[in-house]
Order: sequence, then structure tokens, then C-alpha cells
Amino acid sequence: MTLQERFISYVQVHTSSSEAGTTVPSTERQFDLSRKLEQELKQIGMQNVFTDEHAYVYAELPASGEGFEKQESIAFIAHLDTIPDEDFSGKDVKPQIICNYNGGDVALGSSGRVLSPERFTHLKNLAGQTLITTDGTTVLGADDKAGIAEIVTACDEIIRSKKEHRRIAVCFTPDEEIGHGAELLDLQRLKADYAFTVDGGEANDINYETFNAASARITVAGSNIHPGSAKNQMKNASLIAMELNAMLPAAETPAHTENYEGFYHLISMKGSVEQAELNYIIRDHVFSLLEHRVEALQHAAAILNEQYGPDTVKVEIRYQYRNMAEKLSARMDIIDRAKKAVETAGLTPVTTPIRGGTDGSQLTYRGLLCPNLGTGGYCCHGPYEHVTVEAMETVKDIIKNLVYMEE
Repeated sequence: MTLQERFISYVQVHTSSSEAGTTVPSTERQFDLSRKLEQELKQIGMQNVFTDEHAYVYAELPASGEGFEKQESIAFIAHLDTIPDEDFSGKDVKPQIICNYNGGDVALGSSGRVLSPERFTHLKNLAGQTLITTDGTTVLGADDKAGIAEIVTACDEIIRSKKEHRRIAVCFTPDEEIGHGAELLDLQRLKADYAFTVDGGEANDINYETFNAASARITVAGSNIHPGSAKNQMKNASLIAMELNAMLPAAETPAHTENYEGFYHLISMKGSVEQAELNYIIRDHVFSLLEHRVEALQHAAAILNEQYGPDTVKVEIRYQYRNMAEKLSARMDIIDRAKKAVETAGLTPVTTPIRGGTDGSQLTYRGLLCPNLGTGGYCCHGPYEHVTVEAMETVKDIIKNLVYMEE
């Protein structure tokens, strides 16, 4: 089976995760792809293939040749799920395959949407390649089924080549899109010295810097009485919530920041006179700056409590993940190997900070250093998502280069 055939077969399996799920995986349908991959990994000759009760798929390939037996083992990780978006989910994906793409506009099925180089300027660089798009009604699922296809195909070709190589471990995880993909990954079963998630953007991307992340749930208790006699008595929870948001720097939101700049992001709000709730995600590449943002929210709440009374505003903070660069800085040789693998594949490596997090963020802090490689995909999490076969083939070669590379 070719890499393209694998990818097309994977994206047609519905694996959207769910924020409302109370189990792992959050949706039973993720097992559909787990079991498919389990069988395929066995067929290509991977060893100790296993799917656990949470839909994690594990496999390994022992080192081949005396020169590699004592070298560090490497794991490759990708996630099964697509985004839990009801408007553009991973259900009923109908990929369009455009051979020898001309670099121009591509109508996305009959949806009325057009993939245009006027909006997506990188498209002109994809001319001549085999472009795979959505039909405009779903995501494509290149995030992260391109990563899965690249890993499986690389393993298949390594086994067929019979070339000597270091030990390889593989894991495909559920629920990455809702932030839980790394939580139950069994590091003892994986037994890797370091790993790469294959879950990034362009084929030459290498990511080892992520945000530090926290979430904040702010509740406001009001006091509702008849508006005709409300003077000096009513506390309007919705208005107090608006006051709190106005205390935050207006320019420090996702719409006004880039690169290493952090932000406060109001993701939802609801309220009445009696009670209100604000939910934020807070991000910064420097942990001390993230803590400063948390303190700023807590200080705003303290000011409002002085004005409106104790316990009017409550702030609940949950830390989510850390910047993996803090741990990887001691093992930059891993990043150097990734750069060499990209160069050997004919590309110039680009290291960019992720304005988000990956499974690797959590895994790195669990003890498995885990930077991120690209997949060759673009515009994930929406109907304009697309990838080229050539980019996926290049990522597959980057994976093989890492496996064959001697220390």
C-alpha cells in the first residue's frame, strides 16, 4: 500500500474526539482506527503490536545490526482523533485529489468555498505536486492522519529494506485535540530514549518550543433585585464580569500577538444579573510571564472584591502544560539530528515556536523528551485543510533518516 493510499483510507475513518466525553478515549469511534492500525502494523512486520483499553496503539521494531544495538531508541507518535467541531468535523470526509496541481484556484466540491492562492499564498509553491483537499464541508484529517500514514509507511519501508537501524517504537494516541493524548501513554511499554510527535505543519518544520499554558474559570456572584429600587443594592454579575475583562491589556489577545508574545484569550462567557462566568486560556512561552498573567487575573478579582464585597469574584486556575524547551535545552543534540534529517531529505530546516502545545509538551515533562516534526499539512482545523503527497513522502524520508542516523 502506498503512502497516499494509506492516508486516504485513514481520513475516511471518523475519529473526532469530544469535549463532553468522560472516558478515554472520549469517543468510541477512535477504536475504529486503532484496530485498523493494529492489523496493519502486524501485517507489515512490526513487533509487540498492542491496542490498550484506551485506544492507544503500540508497536516496536528491535534494533538491527551490531552498530545500532547500543544506540538510543527513538519513538514516533501521532494522534488518532480529529477536532470535535460539529460544523467541520472529521465525519464523511471526501478528499479531492488533484494531480499535477497548477497553482491556481481549487473549488472545494459544491460547498462554494475556494482554495485560492490569493488567500493562501503558499499554494503557488505547491504547483506540480499532487494536492489533496477537502470537499469544503469537513476537515481533511491531515492533522494528524498524515503523521500516522508517514510513520506507518516509513516503518514498512525500513522493514522491507533490511537495512540496519536503531530500535523504533511507535504509538498512536487518542484525544490529542482535547488535550488528553499524552496522559495515559505507557512510557514503560514504549521504552524509548526520546521521541518525536509527527504533528506539525510544513515538511521542514521542527518545533521544540511551545507555550506554557493555563486556563482560568472566573465566576461572579451578583445580587438581583427589582431595578426600580436597585440603587446601592444591586450587583450586576454580568457588568462586573465585563469590568474584569476591561482590566486586562486589550492588545494582549490572540488577534494582536505573534511569535513569542503571550495572551489572554476569552473563549466563552455567559451571565445574568445574578451570576456570570468567564473562561480564559492563558499562554506565554516564558513560565514566569505566564505566572504574571495569572497574578494579574487574581489581582483584578481582588480589586473587584474590595469594591463589591468578599467572594463576589472567584478565580480558578488550572495549569495545563509547560514549554518543552526548558527540558530540551539540555539535549539539543536531538534537535541537531532532526535538522540533519531534514537537510538529508533536501530541505532547509526551520525551527519555529509553537503557539500552542503538543502531546510532546506533556510527554517531555513526564520524562520522555519529545519535540515535533511537520506533516506537510496546511490550514488544519477547517474546511481549507490540505496536504501534498510529495510533502508527506518527504516527511516519511525524514523519519527514515532519523532511524538510520548513527550517533
